[in-house]
Amino acid sequence: QGLAEDIGAIDFMEVTGIAESALQAMELLTKQSPDIIFLDIEMPKLNAFDLLHTLDKPPMVILTTAYSHYAPESYDAGVIDYLLKPISFDRLKKACVKARDFHKQQITGSTSPDYFFVKSNGRYEKIMISELLFVEAADNYIFLNTVSKRFLVYRTLKSMEEYLPAQQFVRVHKSFIVAFDKVDGFEGNQLFIGRHSIPVSRNFREALVARMAAK
Repeated sequence: QGLAEDIGAIDFMEVTGIAESALQAMELLTKQSPDIIFLDIEMPKLNAFDLLHTLDKPPMVILTTAYSHYAPESYDAGVIDYLLKPISFDRLKKACVKARDFHKQQITGSTSPDYFFVKSNGRYEKIMISELLFVEAADNYIFLNTVSKRFLVYRTLKSMEEYLPAQQFVRVHKSFIVAFDKVDGFEGNQLFIGRHSIPVSRNFREALVARMAAK
């Protein structure tokens, strides 16, 4: 009840149902189509993961629990967020904002020019474009390197190049895209962003030099 009251106090959230067990939750989900559900991992008879496995197209999910050891399994389940009890109102609101932004992105079919979402290690992560330093290809995956973290994402470098705004990002190698305004230096066939040294291939070098000269 306390969690439901806190959720209802967030201006863009509305509580449409409360279930005291996974079975009650399953019954509610046959009658309603919520955008998001909050699930306590440990419930009578079926836990949250058991419940999610029964759903063909589950809504967005935020898990709540008093135990941190469920974190790896929760990320594998592709949940929006994982809240450890006791849950502060501030932490709850951040999770709800994250869910709202992701939902808005899915509905519109586009992203805000300021950020985008990716799924990394089973968890949806918000990437601020202003914090993205460079993108690195790794077989069928890419690494998104930001000012604070590094995310492994199942996506091609080509699709990422097509998505990122061309005025802010530049391809410098078959395996690298960099944020042009984050470049600290360039010498020979090496480009420098902070402590990172990134190779520049001959095919992209001329265009890079021309772009630098134009600034």
